Amino acid sequence: MTTTRERSMTATIEHPSVDDRRALGKDAGHQTPPSSHAGWEPAAHRPDPVALLEDQNLTREQDLVPVRHGRMMVSPFTFYRGAAKIMAADLKDTPRAGLTVQLCGDAHLSNFGGFASPERRLMFDVNDFDETLPGPFEYDVKRMAASFTIAARNNGFRKAEVRDVTVASVAAYREAMADFAQMRTLDIWYAHLDEEDILASARLQEKGKKSKKDVKRAKKTFGKARTRDSLQALSKLAELVDGKYRIVSQPPIVVPLRDLAATDYGLAPESVGKALHDQFRAYRQTLQNDRRQLLERYELVDLARKVVGVGSVGTRAFIGLLQGRDGQDPLFLQVKEATASVLEDHLPKSRFRQPGERVVQGQRMMQAASDIFLGWTKGADVSRHFYWRQLRDMKGSADVEAMSPTGLAFYAQTCGWTLARAHARSGDPIAINAYLGDSDAFDLAITDFSRRYADQNDRDYDEFVTAIRSGKLQALEGV
Repeated sequence: MTTTRERSMTATIEHPSVDDRRALGKDAGHQTPPSSHAGWEPAAHRPDPVALLEDQNLTREQDLVPVRHGRMMVSPFTFYRGAAKIMAADLKDTPRAGLTVQLCGDAHLSNFGGFASPERRLMFDVNDFDETLPGPFEYDVKRMAASFTIAARNNGFRKAEVRDVTVASVAAYREAMADFAQMRTLDIWYAHLDEEDILASARLQEKGKKSKKDVKRAKKTFGKARTRDSLQALSKLAELVDGKYRIVSQPPIVVPLRDLAATDYGLAPESVGKALHDQFRAYRQTLQNDRRQLLERYELVDLARKVVGVGSVGTRAFIGLLQGRDGQDPLFLQVKEATASVLEDHLPKSRFRQPGERVVQGQRMMQAASDIFLGWTKGADVSRHFYWRQLRDMKGSADVEAMSPTGLAFYAQTCGWTLARAHARSGDPIAINAYLGDSDAFDLAITDFSRRYADQNDRDYDEFVTAIRSGKLQALEGV
């Protein structure tokens, strides 16, 4: 059987001229005009949104499914965060220009944030890749833009303010892609946003639309992110018992391995521990040599199941506490289950047979800098796959619900630029720029789509809440 690596080594690489690439984008614009993304309506035989969520729940931890539902029912915005599968089914019938990039697959505004680069700089980038897959660039743009419409409504903004925030995200994407279309290949690869870049841009806008309060909030967000490391996690997640640190039990959010019932995974707790230690050894082999040798200086001392996020709740997720020179030299790793991307229901399957590798390789392609400990494994149950990363490494996220209209518009511009940079790394920025053009036709069409999709999301949310109130779905709120 020919491996992925062997195919890539034997494939013929084409190098079309700049003129040819530009012509490709313009031809796409004739066939699928940017304005065609407006006027979205749900398909006549649109799948039942509640049924799609129930289908996802079949392979999830059943005791955590009510937690997922409880988090999704907080608002239409939290529902949207957990409804990537629903939107994937809707996007399959939308116009496509035929320009492929590495998609995040779930590019809503809460899946952007800060984290530390290997050089210890605080970066801003896309930071969730559970659904990553090559596909039409418009999918990510629509997922992002609609999230700003929904979040702005959730904040109680006026209609004009909601529209301005949404337009800002798409216009920033289009304008950034125009810049990337003029850049040299390596310059695109090295392009990034760090803390200094964002704060400098915020200060420039401070005299205009952006308030001092929004600048202060941005500084606070970055400052808080700098405190989030393994030492801080040790103080929050671990306790000292008989001179050794172990993970504290905080059910149902954190359940140490020692407390897991034998029935949870069909194995006795000690068997689960052995399986995870075996996984740890297999994971190390997916790291490049220098990082593997670094990780080998740490000892795995405790493991726990830990609930994360909104959309991921119910998939298997663990944290591992590792110790270096002593108890004050901790490293926390997160182990998340990787399933097939929701986009694989409607797009070509991933070329990576292991979903964990799909996530890792997609993240490395899209991010300007990635966690040095990214890796993947196949589970003890061979039908399950996982990816590994640091649990906390200066990770931070914006407090979107506290933002003013000008603050959210600035954040929208930042996310739009970031998404364009991620797409320019894997796609063809010249062709995409030629397709988008110089006018605001694409911006306005996507904004129209976002308004219509936000209306549909409200209807789906109401149907979801009704299913919970009727007892069809179980929900555990406030967890």
